[in-house]
Amino acid sequence: QVHFVESGGGLVQPGGSLRLSCTASGSPLNYYAVGWFRQAPGKEREGVSCISDPNNMTKYADSVKGRFTISRDNAKNTVYLQMNTLEPEDTGVYYCAAPLVMAPFCLLDLNEYDYWGQGVQVTVSS
Repeated sequence: QVHFVESGGGLVQPGGSLRLSCTASGSPLNYYAVGWFRQAPGKEREGVSCISDPNNMTKYADSVKGRFTISRDNAKNTVYLQMNTLEPEDTGVYYCAAPLVMAPFCLLDLNEYDYWGQGVQVTVSS
């Protein structure tokens, strides 16, 4: 059983930056893909980015390409999401997640993920 804790969220002005962290406990993250998802008020949860292991293959939603960067540090059992040039449309609760099965690739389909964190709020507003 993997437990995730997200941190790093908060209130930021448009154009600002935040770095989210997703720290796992209960199991090492080696060989597991990890994804970041978000849910805006009144909208469905959507995939933002994911990263595989050990080849560190990454994927991004079109809406965040060029602005967000996902990375991982297996020694710290942590995955990061660096978010730059934030827009009001990036507002939402951000979740990290991992699938039950190890795989050398990752998908942005939330149905492929089994372990979820509790989420962290990101608000982009002036």
